[in-house]
Amino acid sequence: MQHSHASATTLEMLGAAGLFLWAVSMWAAVAVLVYAAHRVVRPWLYHGSACVIVVGMFGQIGHVQEHFAQVGYWAANPNERAWMTPWGTGLADGFGALVSGSPTLGMEILHLVGNFIFLAGLVGVVLITREAVHSKARKWGRMGAVMQGIHGLEHLALTVSVAAGSPAIGISTLFGLLEPGPGLWTYRIWWHLIANVVGTVIFVVACHHLWKERRGVAASFSPRVPQPRAPERTAESAAVTVAKD
Repeated sequence: MQHSHASATTLEMLGAAGLFLWAVSMWAAVAVLVYAAHRVVRPWLYHGSACVIVVGMFGQIGHVQEHFAQVGYWAANPNERAWMTPWGTGLADGFGALVSGSPTLGMEILHLVGNFIFLAGLVGVVLITREAVHSKARKWGRMGAVMQGIHGLEHLALTVSVAAGSPAIGISTLFGLLEPGPGLWTYRIWWHLIANVVGTVIFVVACHHLWKERRGVAASFSPRVPQPRAPERTAESAAVTVAKD
């Protein structure tokens, strides 16, 4: 997938930097939640995980609409290079200007960051259901996290290969075997759309179950109050009981 480049504006570079900080902040929150979850269960872990899920949801809405827009443009222009929305192009230009001046690398970084924001949201579902092991939301969240994790590794491979000066290498380019042209552009556009649609559907189903199970999930984060132990029955107390009888 190629990306036509114009010199990035200050606003585009700020937007790219902001999106990168968004992803870093989400993964920093995930790291804190994972660390804290191995200690005492506290109610704030529930709210923190919920925030990661909601922010990831908004990020994926913006991400997946880019892929729908690309397919819409492809349907009208199937032999042209892959198209990006104006805001997607601006962010890709911003990343390109911040990193290396390469517009193609900027586009790869944009999609890498977008996919890791989405992955953080799915990991949030897994974290919030950590104590609710039989939750349907947990089952779907884990499924989505694994799938999106593989998709994220695909984008990491694409980004690293382009950064190294090679053609983009990944599943969506048949590991660089497809020559640039309508065949490659069509295959890559549809591969990423399908991967994102399937991941988004899994995320929606997980969130649907999470909403239905919210009371039980929230209760699993309540501090556990140790139950008072019954007084031990000594030989003396047993004798007193027998005497009373």
